[in-house]
Amino acid sequence: MLDLEYKHSILFLYRMNLLAHFYLSDKKQSLIIGNFLGDFIKGKKALEGFSPLVVHGIRLHRAIDTFTDAHPTVRRSNQRLHADFGKYAPVLSDIFYDYILANEWQNYEKELSLPDFADFVYQTLYDNKKILTDKARFVLTYMKRDNWLLRYSTFKGIKRTLYGISKRSPYAGDLSIAVENLEQYEVAYKEEFDEFFPELIDFVKEFQKG
Repeated sequence: MLDLEYKHSILFLYRMNLLAHFYLSDKKQSLIIGNFLGDFIKGKKALEGFSPLVVHGIRLHRAIDTFTDAHPTVRRSNQRLHADFGKYAPVLSDIFYDYILANEWQNYEKELSLPDFADFVYQTLYDNKKILTDKARFVLTYMKRDNWLLRYSTFKGIKRTLYGISKRSPYAGDLSIAVENLEQYEVAYKEEFDEFFPELIDFVKEFQKG
């Protein structure tokens, strides 16, 4: 059984660009599972026991994070946040980019609306809960209960999320005020996302070929 303090630390440490990771899974069950597990599985040995398809999804998750962290456009977004939020800047830009993806959803996903896609992801993960680690199952409970995949589509939802992160991290300060940064620079973040995300999609396509 996970103690409460440990549970809270899991929720904080989890990377926040969930919607992007799931979108890039191309509605494939093994990739959805692997992309979800990516933040909970560390090292090669930890991959043992998972099917090759799920391992591929975990590796895809890691590749997406590496590509994202190194991308100059994402670093530009992070820099805009760094002065006020320090090491939390990448977490915030993750959330801001998911906000833009949610609001541009119809430009990328032609088959499922965002609410239907969210339900599809939640159901896929719940149908495969036995595969997930304890940590991942715990996060899934909160993700579905609070509908994280839709929450990031509004300023109000983002503010609630950031307030929750602040409460769980004594050194974060009040991250919810970062919504003001998004409101002020929304056009700039949108331009950066529109520059970055198609390149990430192309990168994922090439990764899948390999």
